This record gives sequence, structure tokens and C-alpha cells, in this order.
Amino acid sequence: MLKQVQSQKLLQKLSPQQIQLMKLLQLPTIALEQRIKEEMEINPALEEGNDTDDEPKDEFENEEFEDTQTNEDNQRDDFSLSDYMDDDEGASYKLKANNTSPDEERKEVPFSVGLSFQDVLEDQLGMKNLDDRQYLIANYLIGNLDDDGYLRRELSSIVDDIAFSQNITTTEKELEELLFVIQDFEPAGVGARDLQECLLIQLRKKELQTQIVELATEVIEKQMDEFSKKHYDKISKKLEIDDETLKEVIHEILKLNPRPGNSMADGQKSFQQVIPDFMITNDDGELNLTLNSRNAPDLKVSKAYNQMLEEYSKAKDKASKEASMFVKQKLDGARWFIDAIQQRSQTLLFTMNAIMNYQKEYFLEGDETKLKPMILKDIAEIVGLDISTVSRVANSKYVQTPFGTFLLKSFFSESLSTDSGEEVSTREVKKILEECIGAENKKKPLTDDKLAKILKEKGYNIARRTIAKYREQLDIPVARLRKEL
Repeated sequence: MLKQVQSQKLLQKLSPQQIQLMKLLQLPTIALEQRIKEEMEINPALEEGNDTDDEPKDEFENEEFEDTQTNEDNQRDDFSLSDYMDDDEGASYKLKANNTSPDEERKEVPFSVGLSFQDVLEDQLGMKNLDDRQYLIANYLIGNLDDDGYLRRELSSIVDDIAFSQNITTTEKELEELLFVIQDFEPAGVGARDLQECLLIQLRKKELQTQIVELATEVIEKQMDEFSKKHYDKISKKLEIDDETLKEVIHEILKLNPRPGNSMADGQKSFQQVIPDFMITNDDGELNLTLNSRNAPDLKVSKAYNQMLEEYSKAKDKASKEASMFVKQKLDGARWFIDAIQQRSQTLLFTMNAIMNYQKEYFLEGDETKLKPMILKDIAEIVGLDISTVSRVANSKYVQTPFGTFLLKSFFSESLSTDSGEEVSTREVKKILEECIGAENKKKPLTDDKLAKILKEKGYNIARRTIAKYREQLDIPVARLRKEL
């Protein structure tokens, strides 16, 4: 049975401007520049520069401007907005122009692109004496190698794939024979199915098969499990060798490349430059905070569009009213975007200033043990903003300090109580933990229990499982895997 019910709800809805500001807040500098370019492409009422750039400097320039404006007024009747009215966002092809003739010389910077990992292997495959069928199968195997140079798929599944995609019937035995051909290629170790096979290929391809190389081959072939777990006592006992010989064997194995595919890709990798959003300087004990100017570019509303709005508003016909609505929409969008960029800059500075003052001791000295426990809620309460807003500011933003450039969210950490009741940052504990492990005797590395005892002696009452958690966060292996001869 249907019935009418009256209820009252309290809802909070964000306006389009607020949503736009939230999206801009979480953008780092590089992404912000791209976002501004996109906005300028879709909104012709938004221009680069500031309003003072358009002011006439003298009477001569003013007269010239009036003459130009008169000419534009005479041609205004030929101008139509019908092309823009159909597509509010503006099609990409309308925003591009090609003003060059076919005969004009194009002075572009050429980019040198090196051969890929697969290209190098295919070149070596072309030098092998294979028929067309074998070449297609071997080339398919090369295409299945991962970035490390391994074939991690089962040969049985590749047999089915070749049958469906290449219409070639083959067997696992034939695939394995062609895989052995690929394993003979450079870099050594490519085409292996696991780490053990990869290391064995490299050892067997060495020209000088010395006693050390033979012993290293035996270790990888028969004692791979002991080697990976660093049970060196068991290895030396089985091989009946002394510690000095074992050191040479281990050194020979460590010279091998566990990721042969990456050895070629490393030279082609491009490193992204980190552009700081904030800069902190220390002027005789006084901290100064500045915002990267690329975070607050000069933007303005087009004067031409303002004049167009005035003219179309005076007209009474339907076409002029539609044109007036279109121009007004673009002008409002430009103003909203400029306001959002300005609010973003103010919010960034306001929030970063609170973080800088909160961690003043660290930014003055650069000592990580000076970092105070700080969570998003602490800064949100200081600046009077929502925790989600502070999170957007801290996300993907970098700050340049006298001690290096750091990710902003790395300064946030939980608190930990010492025996004296003092609240310290977990960053401080991790720093001390790193120092203890760095100074340990590598022949007898410190276990998590011993590390917990050392930290307890220093006044940090931490359980062994917490030590293990911090160690994993620092990407430090367990004591057994840190052992060295």
C-alpha cells in the first residue's frame, strides 16, 4: 500500500566549484601545469598573463589600440559563434592549426630511440640457421619473455597459444629445443625459466671454467636452497672447502646478473625529475616558506570575451541571446578556474606553514630524530580544515629543504611512548633501528629479539613483532639473510 511520508534530512552537497578545488588540491606541480593547459584549450575565455599586461603604456599605444578595435568592430558582423554553440567543450581538431607550407623546413629536435630488448634478441635469431616455421615459433617464444628476460609461462600453454594464434602445431619438446637456442643469446641468462636456470646458464657460458666457477656451478645446481637461505656452514661442509674458498665461490655467484633482461632496459629508462611544490630556506635560524611559482601561474579572463558579452547582451534577437549565454558560460568558467587556482595556492601555503612550524626543529637541523609525531588530524586542527583536505595537500607534494627534497607525507608518523613517558615519532625509532643494523657485525647480524633489547636499553619499549614490522617497512631482510662471510 502506497502512502506519503514527510521526512527531514540534513545533506551536504559540494558545488561544482568546490569539487574543482578539491581536484586541483591533490595535483602536483607537473600535473597542475597540464591541467591548466587543458582548461585553456577548452575555454577560450581563459588566457595566460595578468590584467596589467593589457593596460596601454602611452598615448600612442592607446590610439593604436583604438584603431585596431575600430577595425575589429567593422569585421564583427562576419564573426559567428555557431561553430562553438554545437560543442560546448570544443573539439580538439578546432583548437589546432597548421600554418606551415609543404616546402617549409621543419626544424624539430630528433629523438634517438634505441633497440628494445626483444629487437636485440630477434636480430640474433635472424643469424641462426632456422626454417620459416622454426623462426616463427622461436620469435613467439621471444615475445613471451618478461622484462627480466625470463620465460615464466608453461610450455604446454604456449603450445596451445601457437596453435590458435599462429595456426602452427608444435610440441613441448620442440619448444624446449628452440628455447635452448634462445638461451645461447646475449645477454647471458636470457630465456631462463627460473633464477636457478638463469645463473647456471651464465656460469656454463664462462670461457674460463676455473675451479671456483665449477664449485659455483655445483652450489647453484645442487645447493640452491642452502645458498638462498645463506646456510654457508652446510655448503662448506658438503663441498669440503674452507671459508676463504667459500668466499670466492659466493663472490663469483654474486657477480652474475639475476635479471638479464633489465641489463638492457636500464640504459633506456628515463628518470622523472622531481619538482618541489614548496621551498623552505633557513636564514640565520628563521625559516622562510615559499610556494613554487609554477603552482600559481598568471591567468586572466579574456577582455575580448568581456566585450563580446556586452555587445551580445544589448541585442534582442534569439541568436544574440544564445551567443550571450555561451560567452557568459565561458567567462564564468574562466573566473571559477582562476579563483580555484588562487584558493589552491592559499590552502597549500597555509597547510605547509603549519607543518613547517610543527616540525620546526627538524627543518632547522635536518636531524630525523627531531621529528615529532604528527598525523593528519593534528594539522587539520591547526589550520581549521577537514582531514581530507590536508590529505590532498600532502598527497604527491614535495618540499625542498636545505637537507634535500622530500615527499610531504613522509613527515607524518604515528607516536610512540618511551619509558619516561615522552611521545616520540616512529620515524625516530626507525632511524635508530637503521643505525643499529648498519653498525652490526655482519658475520653475526642482530636478530629482532636483540634489536628489541637494544632499543629497550635506549628507552624505547618496543615488542619484537613491532621491530619486525618496522624492519619490513625499511625493506631490511631478517638477520639470517643479512649474514656475510
